[in-house]
Amino acid sequence: MIILSIQNLVKSFGVNVVLKDVNLTLQQGDRMGLVGVNGSGKSTLMKIIAGLDAPDGGQLSLSRGLRVGYLAQQGMTTPGNTVWGELEQVFEPVFRMEERLRALEHEMADAHDDAAAFDRLSREYDRLTSAFEEANGYGWKSAVAGVLTGLGFTSAQYDQPADSLSGGERTRLCLARLLLQRPDLLLLDEPTNHLDLETTQWLEGYLQSYRGSVLVISHDRYFMDNVCTCMAELLMGTVEQYDGNYTRYMRQREERFEARMKAYELQQKEIERQQAIIARYRMFNREKSIRAAESREKALERMEKLEKPVDERAIRFRFRARRRTGEDVLALTDLSKGFEGKHLFEHLTLRLRAGDRVALIGPNGVGKSTLLRLIVGELTPDTGAVRFGANVDLGYYDQHQASLHEDKTVLDEVWDRFPRMEQSDVRGALGLFLFTGDDVFQPIRTLSGGEKGRVALTALMLREDNLLLLDEPTNHLDMDSREVLEAALSDFQGTILTVSHDRYFINRVANRVVEMRPDGVTEYLGNYDDYIEKKNRPVAPDAAAEGKTRTELDKERRRDRQSRQQLKQLRQRVQEAEQAIARQEALIAELEQKMSDPALYADPALAAETSRAYQQAQQDLSALYDAWEQAEAEAAEAQ
Repeated sequence: MIILSIQNLVKSFGVNVVLKDVNLTLQQGDRMGLVGVNGSGKSTLMKIIAGLDAPDGGQLSLSRGLRVGYLAQQGMTTPGNTVWGELEQVFEPVFRMEERLRALEHEMADAHDDAAAFDRLSREYDRLTSAFEEANGYGWKSAVAGVLTGLGFTSAQYDQPADSLSGGERTRLCLARLLLQRPDLLLLDEPTNHLDLETTQWLEGYLQSYRGSVLVISHDRYFMDNVCTCMAELLMGTVEQYDGNYTRYMRQREERFEARMKAYELQQKEIERQQAIIARYRMFNREKSIRAAESREKALERMEKLEKPVDERAIRFRFRARRRTGEDVLALTDLSKGFEGKHLFEHLTLRLRAGDRVALIGPNGVGKSTLLRLIVGELTPDTGAVRFGANVDLGYYDQHQASLHEDKTVLDEVWDRFPRMEQSDVRGALGLFLFTGDDVFQPIRTLSGGEKGRVALTALMLREDNLLLLDEPTNHLDMDSREVLEAALSDFQGTILTVSHDRYFINRVANRVVEMRPDGVTEYLGNYDDYIEKKNRPVAPDAAAEGKTRTELDKERRRDRQSRQQLKQLRQRVQEAEQAIARQEALIAELEQKMSDPALYADPALAAETSRAYQQAQQDLSALYDAWEQAEAEAAEAQ
């Protein structure tokens, strides 16, 4: 059953058209992910569905009696409420039902001599009891405690005033309140913001079994893979729907784009062919040929022209290291750090070797960002030592971009760091991150979080450091830009230590996951999926905590580096085979052009020689394709 239908919806802000001709349907039980580049209008569309904003045109229909719940990125709580009280108020109708049930019990006791009154009261009591049970009247306290625990609140916080919570905690509390309301349609705008990995996993499980429908905006691709049953993409102000989760959507989107581009190109060829025929007819300048030309021109005018498919812009760049490090890159020995008598972590020991790509994970507040600031020297450890290996050039990406100067322009912010560069080169680098034209003259203070992040990434790229420390690098980036960042880091030849809640990012970039706790770290070889698999694997009672000795870990890392080098060589073979195929196809096209020239056959010997060369070129092309397929298969097997 369709519970939400949107037809030809339009929304503008001044002259800026955000949504145009939007069409969308949501079925009962669907869990739909809404994606699109930053600024494409996702939150605007969700607010219109929630009834918080009105469209300029079009129709929006909700099924009769549908209860809609909306979670904004910044949640609001009731002044004066405690954490528990904020959620307790969800069950006010239950409390009134319970009061009425107690009153009915007294009335029924008093009406034992009046059969008609007793029967009427009994029927009301039965109806109200069913409604009370349906509203979880007997288990509401357990439900409140379960949701609070799942979203990372401790029992010690139950009596804490809600208005004393941090912004992230307040948003989590609002999410808890919304989940307990159990609306028929749940609208969630970036629900995983302010959630650590454990609470995000709890929310995924909750939504997977949710009985209503869900529409969610999220940059967490792993979350959408686990939760969403269908997707909708906002592109150039319109919506296109897809079946399946995020990974299936990406595959379908690419297939649709290629199909549309092919259809567009075929139509353009047909238009060119018809125009050439029309031009020839007009050259004949006879009445019959002119009528034929006019007929074809009318047919061209009636043809429904396809628009050229547009792939919205994403950043394009690569990280390079200006020199190689030694084998040992970074050593952290017995580090500890606390603030105002509160320990964040202690006895932390970690080593990075050349080529390591380490993802640092752990609950919020354990000190992951603090550890990066210790490494770069912004903070001093209480105990322990930080040591760098030979030839280490350190680059640091701060999620808050605290190093940016608010009063500088985008151009000056980057150029001042690299004064020896020509302005054209600096602007070229900024162009890779979508700062073009007058964009480079915007003051830093006017930029969004995503734009500030792109400025910081530009400067980091130009530094060409060989050790990158990255604190939540995918925050504020749209989906396509995240994909490009992941590809750039995967190809990077240096060493990476990154803090991230983005599990999809960790899967693509990391070859080692380090779980951080207040009492130290535990290391896991592989990406995030490998980490989860190893965490869930039963451990023998006498097994070591990390499962492997340091020597075994070192051997496995060496094998991992050798595998990466082998994969790189195989990819190079694939690339060389593709280049050889391109050259061979160009040669065949050249021979075909010669063979289509009638003048060639005036010289039978030359014609025969050209024919033999053409046949040989075809055989060589077939062999090149065989070599390419073999290299491609070996590369795929090595991944």
